[in-house]
Amino acid sequence: MTDEIQQAPQAAGEARRLRTIKSFVMRAGRVTEGQQRGLEQGWPKFGLELEDGLRDFDQVFGRQAPRTFEIGFGMGHSTLEMAAAAPEQDFIGVEVHKPGVGALLSGALAQNLSNIRVYSCDALDVLRQCVADASLDRVLLFFPDPWHKAKHNKRRIVQPAFAELVRQKLKVGGVLHMATDWQPYAEYMLEVLSAAPGYRNLAADGGYVPRPEERPVTKFERRGERLGHGVWDLKFQRVE
Repeated sequence: MTDEIQQAPQAAGEARRLRTIKSFVMRAGRVTEGQQRGLEQGWPKFGLELEDGLRDFDQVFGRQAPRTFEIGFGMGHSTLEMAAAAPEQDFIGVEVHKPGVGALLSGALAQNLSNIRVYSCDALDVLRQCVADASLDRVLLFFPDPWHKAKHNKRRIVQPAFAELVRQKLKVGGVLHMATDWQPYAEYMLEVLSAAPGYRNLAADGGYVPRPEERPVTKFERRGERLGHGVWDLKFQRVE
């Protein structure tokens, strides 16, 4: 996924130290021939660079449209399905692992999609440096690494400062949608976002929402359901 941010530190030295904490592990996955073709042929069309800084996404996509920002799209299957199902919307996906980036680019080319753009770097850096405040309609965080061990909880991407950064980038009325298959992490997400200022939980009972139809069900999720594993969806709307 992305590197984690903590609550704003007081000292510059502490800020530098905190930025080195990562909520993802860089895996050296093998890139297939198809994924490599996706990287070579798709990146010039769909790829965006962190170094280009703040972007006007209306200009990038050539239109004004509802805009979704997805943090850590994995192999891109859900992203492709959502983008194909909603051609009137634009999707900005961020993923650090090259095989997944290549797979998404290959799929976007094969399906002739024009409403996807991709960053291959840290998603929080993209939010900080490339996304204007109050410009996103949705932010998606599906199945992030839960970092099960208590000593690793500080690596979880969902933290109070993460909630605040996302709130800044969402339009008023925009939604942060998270999903996890690890109940302790779901409870932790609910605790963090419920305490975060400027949000409203869209669950009627103040807990979890039913699985939204717009979130594709992955093969991993179907397998988990057969084994009796649960999935928890959370939706929090920016209200101020």
